[in-house]
Amino acid sequence: MRILVIFCCILSTALSRKLFTGGSRVMDLHVPLASLQQVKAFLEANGIQYEIMIADVQALLEEERTNMERSQKWKRDTGSFDYASYHTLEEIYAWMDSLVAENPDLVSNQCRPDFSTGVGRPAIWLDTGIHAREWITPATGIWTAKKASSSPCMIVTEYGRDPSVTALLNKMDIFFEIVVNPDGYAFTHTSTYRGPFAHSESEVKSIVDFILGHGNFKAMITIHSYSQMLMYPYGYTDTPAPNADELHALAKRAVDALESLHGTKYTFGSWISTLSDWGYKNGLRYSFTFELRDTGRYGFLLPANQIIPTAQETWLALMALMEHVRDHPY
Repeated sequence: MRILVIFCCILSTALSRKLFTGGSRVMDLHVPLASLQQVKAFLEANGIQYEIMIADVQALLEEERTNMERSQKWKRDTGSFDYASYHTLEEIYAWMDSLVAENPDLVSNQCRPDFSTGVGRPAIWLDTGIHAREWITPATGIWTAKKASSSPCMIVTEYGRDPSVTALLNKMDIFFEIVVNPDGYAFTHTSTYRGPFAHSESEVKSIVDFILGHGNFKAMITIHSYSQMLMYPYGYTDTPAPNADELHALAKRAVDALESLHGTKYTFGSWISTLSDWGYKNGLRYSFTFELRDTGRYGFLLPANQIIPTAQETWLALMALMEHVRDHPY
């Protein structure tokens, strides 16, 4: 049994556009103060309704920076790590090293393992932090990989104590990449670079090559923010996936589990998700994408006091998905 915490220190390109998200119903915009009146006039002239969700983005950033500076005063062990704060990339890497050192028989820390010599055990892929501005996702990933104080069962600390976690790790490996986009996270880039073509960027190509090289992945779960959604294939076409009914029922079960803790409401269904669609098309029949809290009040600037509740509820959904994968081999 093992969990492999993988991180690849690869630089990527980021753009400087200020568009947060786009869609057919709602678009969230980050507007500089100097352009505020011009944007408001444009919206009003075109009959477009709008609501100011965050009046001062800089104030929120300063608050999070203060919290991060306060959380830096932790001893180099996972027990004293502040799971209720956002952390720098260096702190996350140090935490990873501590997690491995404290659990050498259960956790390893690798970069691009080579499985070309043969097929590994059945495995589940998890990733967070693929988009630079989605800080809640690696924070959730850290909490998920290691128990925080007064929290429900977590993967590492509950092996041998929680029957479901133990049964899962006895049958399968979990490969967890907590910060897919390290340079973006470090510099808090505020836009997403899609690249000129599929798998053009080294971070994504590393994931693709690793999964294909392993040869025995059964599930891919990629975690993003925000919107409070759980999505499954297909997103690129209206044609349902062959096991769409199973995916829909499983998504509902996961969302029900998530909502049972704090009452956070999620929507679920087939939706656009490039990585999950790719995983499904390459034989990973259980491919899902999370969009974590919230629905737009704070957007990508989710306050740190929501880290633990977000991680707690997401864990329940993850276990519902992973237990199904464990119990339905193919």
